[in-house]
Amino acid sequence: MSTLTYAVHDSMTMLRRNLKHAIRYPAVGFGSAMTPILMLLLFVYAFGDSIGAGIGGGGRDAYVNYLTPGIIVMGVAAGSMSTSIAVCSDMTEGIINRFRTMNITRSSFMTGHVIGSVVQTMVCMVLVVGVALAVGFRSSASPLEWLAAAGLLAAIAFAVTWLAAALGLKSKTVESASNKPLLIQFLPFLGSAFVPADSMSPGLRWFAENQPFTPMTETLRGLLCGSEIGNNGWISLAWCAGLTLVGYVWSRSLFNSTTKR
Repeated sequence: MSTLTYAVHDSMTMLRRNLKHAIRYPAVGFGSAMTPILMLLLFVYAFGDSIGAGIGGGGRDAYVNYLTPGIIVMGVAAGSMSTSIAVCSDMTEGIINRFRTMNITRSSFMTGHVIGSVVQTMVCMVLVVGVALAVGFRSSASPLEWLAAAGLLAAIAFAVTWLAAALGLKSKTVESASNKPLLIQFLPFLGSAFVPADSMSPGLRWFAENQPFTPMTETLRGLLCGSEIGNNGWISLAWCAGLTLVGYVWSRSLFNSTTKR
C-alpha cells in the first residue's frame, strides 16, 4: 500500500476508536448540545416577545426564526470543547506512549479526533434543529439549501475543531483543556446570533461585523430563512479555510514537538 493509503487506513482506525468512545460515554458528546438548547429555550421563552418586537415587530414567532441559525452556529462552536478535552486526556494519560510503539501514521491520531468530533457535532446539531422546530422554528429552505447549510456547518465544525485540538495539545490538564475553548464557544454572542449587529454600539458593532461567526451566522440565516446573504457566503468559506489552516499547522507543530520528548 502507498503512504497515503496507510494514512487513510490508520486515520479510519483512530476515527472508529473515537466514535466508540463517544458511544460509550454519550454524555460527553451530547453535553455540548445542551448549552445551545438551553440558550434557545431561554431566549425564546424569556426574551422572545420583547426582543422580537424590536426586530421587525414580529414578536416571539419571528424571533425564533432569527435566533435559530445563530444558536446552531453557537452549538457547532460548543462542540469543539469535547475535542480539546479528549486530545488532552490522551496526551496526559499515557495512551500516546502506546501509540508511539505501534506502526501507525503520526497524523492519524489528530485526524481521527477531528473527524470524529465533526461527526458528533453534526449529530448534535440535528438534535438542536429538532428542538428549534418544536418551539416554532419554520424554515423556507429547499432541500438543496438544507444541504448547503449542512455543508457550511461541517466546514465550520472542521475549522473550529482543529483549533480546539491545538488548545487541547497546549493544555497541561483536562481541566484547563475544558476552559480554553470557551472563547470559541461564546464568540457568537458578540456577533449577530442574538441581535442584529447594526443595533449595537459602534465599537461592538465593528467587532461583530469583523469577527468570523457573524458572516457564518448570516449565511446560515440566509440559507434557512431566505434573508440576504450577499458576500457573507464567500467570507464564511474564507474564514473556515483560514481557521482550518491555522489550527492544523498549530496542532501539528504542537503534536510533533510533544511526541519527540
